[in-house]
Amino acid sequence: MSGHVPVLLEEVVSFLKPRKGKVIVDCTVGLGGHAEALLRKGARVIGLDLDPANLERARKKLGDVELHHANFAALPSVLGGVRVDGILADLGVSSPHLDDPARGFSYREPGPLDMRLDPSRGEPASALLDRIGRDELAQALRELGDEEEAERVADAVVARRPLRTTLDLTSAVCEARGFTLRRAAGAKLHPAARTFQAVRMLVNRELANLERLLAVLPDCLKARGVAALISFHSGEDRRVKRAFRDGLRSGIYDQASDEPVVPCAEEAAANPRARSAKLRRARRAKRV
Repeated sequence: MSGHVPVLLEEVVSFLKPRKGKVIVDCTVGLGGHAEALLRKGARVIGLDLDPANLERARKKLGDVELHHANFAALPSVLGGVRVDGILADLGVSSPHLDDPARGFSYREPGPLDMRLDPSRGEPASALLDRIGRDELAQALRELGDEEEAERVADAVVARRPLRTTLDLTSAVCEARGFTLRRAAGAKLHPAARTFQAVRMLVNRELANLERLLAVLPDCLKARGVAALISFHSGEDRRVKRAFRDGLRSGIYDQASDEPVVPCAEEAAANPRARSAKLRRARRAKRV
């Protein structure tokens, strides 16, 4: 974690323009990398995170910063009607989720099949996979994971139920896609990667929460306030693009990204997890 590198850091700072007197919300404070950079520029930062463990890490890094254990879909409740100068959301999971097998996000390491961003609430992936129908699962694998063999994978998962560990799920996917575990480990893209992504997004209702955040963003921003969102999934980016475009057309925003900002070659090489990142911004119109 000491080597954690926040994605598109310079671009985020450039978009949000932090300085003394500005209030910026980091909706996914994680390990505090983006928030720390904003604080160094003099801004006041309010941090949210769904994972209590991330909040503890952020508190140690950031010191006396206002932090909330909350889903960013509840941003209006956290702010209590106060508008802010900037809002940042770095969607998806953070490094500790992927690196700790006990959290259940890893298709490479054995662990409990959990995948909850907040382990204190909701159902783990094992329970979801026990009850979900075959067709619903296949649809989720296609839409959330871009899995071309969604039906075969769904059949294998249903046939193997109950699944209790990450190895159970990895084995089911590999079997469906004609991989041995050894061959899968050496693949450029692990055959279970897309399934794990889709199941994680289902467990945490990630697209529904993003839709809610996009709906409430304008009412949480001051005039000329800026929203900056980093996505890692095509479905997320499409929703952000559409919301910002529609807001621009309706006059809610007076600026919005035509194209996303993506990591440069140097950043992508240094931080492979940043390769699929896309950053978009929108600025609240002068009148609110």
